Amino acid sequence: VVGMFVIRGIVAMVGKAVTKSGKGNALFANFIRNATSKICWIILLVVILEQLGVNVAPIIAGLGVTGFILGFAFQESLGNLASGLMIAVNQPFKIGDYVIVAGHEGTVKEVDMMATVLATADNKKVVIPNKSAWGAPIVNFSALGRRRVDIQIGIDYSCDVAKAIRVAQETLPQVAGVLAEPAPSVFVALLADSAVTLNVRPWAEGANYWSVYNDVQIAIKSAFEKNGIDIPFPQLTVHMDK
Repeated sequence: VVGMFVIRGIVAMVGKAVTKSGKGNALFANFIRNATSKICWIILLVVILEQLGVNVAPIIAGLGVTGFILGFAFQESLGNLASGLMIAVNQPFKIGDYVIVAGHEGTVKEVDMMATVLATADNKKVVIPNKSAWGAPIVNFSALGRRRVDIQIGIDYSCDVAKAIRVAQETLPQVAGVLAEPAPSVFVALLADSAVTLNVRPWAEGANYWSVYNDVQIAIKSAFEKNGIDIPFPQLTVHMDK
């Protein structure tokens, strides 16, 4: 009973020490607390067995062999555990970040020592083993705060391209959520089959990405209509020889 209270005190002190150090996130602190608790309980169990007169040397030797067998049998789980520790230490993402992990895209909802849980845009739950998450490229859309919004808009070949660029540049600062720095940019991306394609690139905070993406297109379409700049339908010119 005394050992139980001592273990609780040790785990609490270790958790506070990790938190105050500022070197680990909540996942890392939780891992350290759990590991400390298990180690302390093993030590306490050995002490109790010795007090009862049990020779623990053969048991410890047996545990070594058993541990080897279990380690071989559960190597996949141990791989997930080790990868979970690497995620906890390196913090490539945190709860609430919008990421692409192991080819799956969504918002991070949960991270434990065995798996990472994402929620997709259409509200599907995706559970990714940590071994797969850590072993594949990770794209974090939220880590740096600001995101560039890439939009392509086509204008008719008969329109004044310089005017269209000027109108778009004047419209962007009026859209809610568009950042002044870095400054938005508009330039010709492609002379396509049916239109001159413009790249419109405003910047926004990560949380406002989709609202800015939507509002910029609505605002530029309205501004183009007011200034006589046409957005054409796909078209094909056919020459007939008699």
